[in-house]
Amino acid sequence: MKEFIATMESILQQTFLGISLSRFAAAFLVLLVSLILKKTLNHLFFKVIFPLAAKTKSHYDDQFFRAIRKPAEWLLVLIGTFAAINILRLPVEPVDLKKGAIALFKVLVTFDVAWALFNLVGLLETFLEGWVSKTESTLDDHLLPFVRKSIRAFVIFLAAIMTIQNLGYSISGLLASLGIGGLAVALAAKDTLSNIFGSLMILLDRPFHVGDWVKAGDLEGIVEEVGFRSTKIRTFGKTQITVPNNVIANLAVDNISRRPNRRINFTVGVTYETKPDQMRQAIADIREMLGRHPAIDQEFILVNFTEFGSSSLDILVYCFTKTVVWKEYLEAREDVSLQIMDILDRLGLEIAFPSRSLYLRGTAEEHPEQGLTRLAQDLRTS
Repeated sequence: MKEFIATMESILQQTFLGISLSRFAAAFLVLLVSLILKKTLNHLFFKVIFPLAAKTKSHYDDQFFRAIRKPAEWLLVLIGTFAAINILRLPVEPVDLKKGAIALFKVLVTFDVAWALFNLVGLLETFLEGWVSKTESTLDDHLLPFVRKSIRAFVIFLAAIMTIQNLGYSISGLLASLGIGGLAVALAAKDTLSNIFGSLMILLDRPFHVGDWVKAGDLEGIVEEVGFRSTKIRTFGKTQITVPNNVIANLAVDNISRRPNRRINFTVGVTYETKPDQMRQAIADIREMLGRHPAIDQEFILVNFTEFGSSSLDILVYCFTKTVVWKEYLEAREDVSLQIMDILDRLGLEIAFPSRSLYLRGTAEEHPEQGLTRLAQDLRTS
């Protein structure tokens, strides 16, 4: 037995690449332990963590643990690798193996963390899907895959930059060249980028949804589609206008569909033969009619004698309908107009129309020819 122990000690004291076999054995044991811990953590995830997460109401924790399971398991192996590197005490001459091993360790840790972040983007996407599903706009549905791909590309880019840095290369020159290249790309894709930012503004501000009646500058119609690059509007002439999102994002958008009710605003002109008492009664009857009309909003009603017009006495009728539907609004306006006509007819009032009275001066009976000549001159000059 003693001979066996002595033989083992002599074997372990032997060196390879300047490192004793005993250190190789210790490093191997550390790696073995880390692999055992990896297997144990895998078992813990499937037997304990996942069942507990499944019992909660939220599904985000389930997706979170699935995203980090593999990176967490391999992180234990990397920790064991780092411990093994320290145990080996790798030589630095003639080649600095320790520095190279540590650099490789950092690269692997970077990839492991990037792997976890890459998987967690799926969790963010799930959260955003629940948010965009509650909106009426289709723009965020088109934008969501772009956001997911952009974040994952950013994670990969950061991992690549950190890997280059960990390998001992300077990234300042690379970042400078990327800045110049990015500037060139930005200038070449200026319109595309402006449309992207316009889409983001529409998504955040939500000035309109599909189906809204909007008016922006010379554009007016129904929004049919809100895309990632442009918005399609169907005009009332049944033509379709495709507007870049950067253009419509910089316009003042009048969303007519969002008004709570529609306005009735017109003037009724009655003839100058109308007596003051008739005018007072007409105004009172029109107010009373609007006050009981089922289609008229009762919060704001104006009926007033406002002006002595050139050919009429003007009554302002100003109110709002309860509905915003165009057809129902026209029906309500028609019924109000007809009832006003009934009121005026019952009171014996006439609706005035533009007219002109001519007064002839002189003695037309004594000199009829002169009277007709003067009439013709007045008509030519009027």
